Amino acid sequence: MKKSITVIYFALFREKAGINQEVILTEVNSVADLFLELKYRHQLNEPQGHCKIAINDNLATWDAEIDDGDTVLLFPPVAGG
Repeated sequence: MKKSITVIYFALFREKAGINQEVILTEVNSVADLFLELKYRHQLNEPQGHCKIAINDNLATWDAEIDDGDTVLLFPPVAGG
């Protein structure tokens, strides 16, 4: 069953996607699978393990399930020193 998911992109992801956010229809169940779908859609080349994600403003793990109507936030790695 297709789900309507809002994806919000930050920093490098926003630059690569060329948009701040979008609503997509998807059949994936986990954030990891959604990331793979978006990776191909927008040619994102950051490794999944280096990025942070949140679902409905709460940090989540990559195996977290997404539901219809969720908002997923994608944060690229942050450089520090």
